[in-house]
Amino acid sequence: MLDLARIRTLIEAREPKHTLPQDFYVDPDVFAFDLAAIYGQNWILAGFEVEVPEPGSYLAFPVGQSPVIVVRGQDGTLRGFYNSCRHRGAQICEHGRGSESWLTCRYHQWTYGLDGKLANAPRMAADFDVDAHGLRPVHVETVAGSIYVCLAEQPPRFADFRDHVAPLLAPHKLTDAKLAFESTLVERANWKLVMENARECYHCAARHPELALSFPVRGRRPVQFADVQRFERFRAGMAEAGLETGPVEGAWWQAMRFPVNEGTVTLSMDGRLACSKLMCDVASGDIGSMRWSLEPHCFAHATSDVTFMFSAMPTGPQETVVTSKWLVHKDAVEGVDYRVAELIELWTRTNLQDRDLCETNQRGVNSLGYIPGPYSEEAEALVMRFVDWYCDEATRYIDRHMRIGPRLAAVAGGS
Repeated sequence: MLDLARIRTLIEAREPKHTLPQDFYVDPDVFAFDLAAIYGQNWILAGFEVEVPEPGSYLAFPVGQSPVIVVRGQDGTLRGFYNSCRHRGAQICEHGRGSESWLTCRYHQWTYGLDGKLANAPRMAADFDVDAHGLRPVHVETVAGSIYVCLAEQPPRFADFRDHVAPLLAPHKLTDAKLAFESTLVERANWKLVMENARECYHCAARHPELALSFPVRGRRPVQFADVQRFERFRAGMAEAGLETGPVEGAWWQAMRFPVNEGTVTLSMDGRLACSKLMCDVASGDIGSMRWSLEPHCFAHATSDVTFMFSAMPTGPQETVVTSKWLVHKDAVEGVDYRVAELIELWTRTNLQDRDLCETNQRGVNSLGYIPGPYSEEAEALVMRFVDWYCDEATRYIDRHMRIGPRLAAVAGGS
């Protein structure tokens, strides 16, 4: 049982514009709370439609400690389910991608259709209710070829995100892409430290010299643009090319197109195209990056040649698995239009550098001497936004469940 009153007290002890109290980064009970209140209630970027192209194709992955599967049905519709057999709870499909005509639990051979309905349960009693034992559904939405899931019974409103982000993302033609590479990286750090690091570039000039070549790391605004006039010229050029720039945002999401550094055209080790077959063949590929991000867990960059996704999934109080994916045009030929090693080098190096920073951060936060410190309002505005969002979401969850608890107790006492 989660001690919601204790977590509320921790939130109330937080000093505005400062890092969180130590327990938020180290405590097993707070970790369990985060799985339920944060990852269990919000939209998660699961991947891309090209990963589940045909009927029977599936994408299986964890959301926190809950295995989930997204599968394309015979009718072409994407559906999401808890990847847990309704018999004794075994995980049905291993994490990853695959294709099956039926979803069969290898433990006792219970078999489900692609619509989640139970089709076969061997040796059950004659009066067993097959219809009552289908896979439990999860919510699935798509935006311009990207896939999102939510485990909550009543998920946050999705329409505003889709309506605002689709025009920015659609020109990158993610439905005409292919997955070129995927990596996972285990970081010995709490997921919030991983995401705080991912929401700022205060450290980038010193710790990411390769990224700093093409990525604007020294800006004084949340979107990292010191040269406002150059940004306005970029916006005018994109409008002429028929591309929207934003920015657009909601409580749990942000998106905008921004220019990469002068003399570069994409986010790569040398700033030159990493794939010659373009996903968005406009303005000779010089269209900056369309970055979109979701709280609690991800950001992604769509440039003219590559789409890159970063996702942080908590696996323990002080452990996070970072999944990265690279997409290129479906007709791009490896070894001709791109080379995987060059395609992934910039973000792989950046991820490894960030892993070391986050693990260093975690070791310091574990110290008896840790005291929450102040954020830079100039350089860490998006970190403050993330932490404020986290505290607001946590408080709403606590308020909702502490209201329900006494009400259920009162009903039980009067029955």
